[in-house]
This record gives sequence, structure tokens and C-alpha cells, in this order.
Amino acid sequence: MLILAATPIGNLGDASRRLIDALGSAPVIASEDTRTTRRLLSALGVESSARLIPLHEHNEREQADAVVELARQGDVLLLTDAGMPTVSDPGFALVRAAVAADVTVTILPGASAVLSALAVSGLPTDRFCFEGFLPRKPQARRQMLAALRGEPRTIVAFESPNRLADALADIVSSMGGDRQVVVCRELTKLHEEIARGTADELAARFADGARGEICLVIAGADPVASDPDAALDRVLELVAAGARLKDAAGVVASESGLSARELYQAALAARA
Repeated sequence: MLILAATPIGNLGDASRRLIDALGSAPVIASEDTRTTRRLLSALGVESSARLIPLHEHNEREQADAVVELARQGDVLLLTDAGMPTVSDPGFALVRAAVAADVTVTILPGASAVLSALAVSGLPTDRFCFEGFLPRKPQARRQMLAALRGEPRTIVAFESPNRLADALADIVSSMGGDRQVVVCRELTKLHEEIARGTADELAARFADGARGEICLVIAGADPVASDPDAALDRVLELVAAGARLKDAAGVVASESGLSARELYQAALAARA
């Protein structure tokens, strides 16, 4: 079978007994970086004779079928450098290939930066969405944030420390300076920092950037009132940010309870 195994995101004490046992017994380990895997084995005091296979974003699709065949013959343990495989890390193409080939896929749960950041944020956890890494290019990042402006669920995203200041400034301009945001830095590590505040406050606080792994948690939007004029303005905002008119009308209809068809027609007329 193919076994997805979450590895510590910072603190080695988070390695579960099941993970340690699996590392010591697996005949094959497919990992994002075999050097990182060897360091993990050493740090945990695990003796392993496993065959180590590199499986990363550049070779995953080419290697998937071969690894699936190995999983038919015996257990294959899938690791990424930190956290849960497939979540903004390699593994999705391999899991998809294994499922298609009717190979059993199971999991050793453990550390996840996404869920850890959400849990400590103090923002609603009953409904949330995960957006992966925010786009590198400023225009694409602003378009994404503008499209998420009306998202009612709590939003979790990753960001580079080098782009944190720009991302927070874009949240201010796209979502408003009073939007509640949490910057989670170096989760579970020695210099862990959980910074909570408005987008304005955190943009000022991190104007010079930051160091370490960054996870952003952004409060969801308040529901759009069922005011046709306000809803039409929202549709036009989404379209200006790059959304298709039909999609924008559908999003605002779900937020406001108004008719998607009527919003679509009103937006067409407004743009004429």
C-alpha cells in the first residue's frame, strides 16, 4: 500500500510513535528530499534500511507509475520535507495514480501547518478554505485577494517571508484595512510568533518583512446584505479583479440570496 506520513513542521517532539515505527520498517520511502529524510531518521534515532526514492515537484508525474508498482509489491512510505504530503507539497499526482490503479492509500496523520494556524488564530474554524501559496506576481496576488474579498469562510494561505509585507499591503487594498488577519510565523519552532490584528496593524508591524515559515489566516467577509445596488457593485468588483461575469454573479448570488440571473443581466447593462 501507499502510506502518506505527516512529518514534524518544526518540533521533532511532534513525531508520532506510528511515524517512527513506519520509518524503521518501511522497505521503500519516497520523499521530497532524501537528504532531509536522512537527517530526520538520524535526529529521531531511527535505523532504516529502506530504499530512498526522490519524489518532488519536478519528477513526480514521471515517477508516479513506477512508485505505484512498488506499492503493489510492498509498503511505500511517502514523506515531504515537513507536514502533510499533497498539501502544497508533492504527492497529489502519486496518490491520484495509486487510486486509479486500485492500490490502497492510507495515512499516518500528524502535523499540519494549515490546521495548526487555523486552530491558534482565534478566527472561526467551523468553515474555512485553503488557498495554498499566494501568487508571486503582484497583479495576480491582488486579483486573487480581490476575488476572495467576499469569501465568508476563514481563509488560510502560505506566504514567503520576503513577500509578507507586500501581501499584507495587498490585503489592505483588496479587502480593507479593518479585515482581521493572523500572521503565524515559525509554528512549533523556537521562535514561534502568532501576531493578530487588523490588516492595517499587521502591514505596519511587518513592513520590513519577516523571517521563517509564514502562514496567513484571514477572517471571512461579513455576508453581503441583500441590497441589489451593493450586490451589483460587488459583481463589478469581482469582474474588475479578473473573474468571469457569470462566475462573479454566481458568487454574489450565494452571498446575498439574490438571483444570479438578475445580477448577471444588471451587470451586463451596467457595463454597456
